[in-house]
Amino acid sequence: MDRTDTTTVASATSPPEVMSWAPAPAANAAAPAPITTAAMARAYARSVVLEQWNSADRTATEAALIDLSLVVSELAANAVRHGGGLAGFEVTPTLRGVRLAVHDNSDVVPAAAFGPGSLPTKHHGNGYGWPVILRLACDVAVDPRPGGGKTVSVLVPLL
Repeated sequence: MDRTDTTTVASATSPPEVMSWAPAPAANAAAPAPITTAAMARAYARSVVLEQWNSADRTATEAALIDLSLVVSELAANAVRHGGGLAGFEVTPTLRGVRLAVHDNSDVVPAAAFGPGSLPTKHHGNGYGWPVILRLACDVAVDPRPGGGKTVSVLVPLL
């Protein structure tokens, strides 16, 4: 599946995807313990897919899990490097995949968050994270958090 053209901006009026086939204890699956590193976030996201998203009718492929791990790694690393720390991490199963929500402590919206997803022509020590995110995920949203900081959320398709 070519995901290079799937990036869209989620608006406040976009209806959320709801899983009607599985009981949901809450609107999203918040991590049971504070997630403070990219490794912890990757492990948690994978566990949500394996335990809550996979079903008798569908199973995420290893390639989809690798894509998910890359997106989680980049979002968590961005929160740590540029967002004043990883303030929270959520994984919400949807019909198409999982929605990731990464909370940080910075109000600054990344300039590349809504870009074309093209890779930089020269390496300047950074700059590959958002293009990777935009190529592997869709429905990018950046929302301010009450009390400061922001939430970056994306949908990672698993189908």
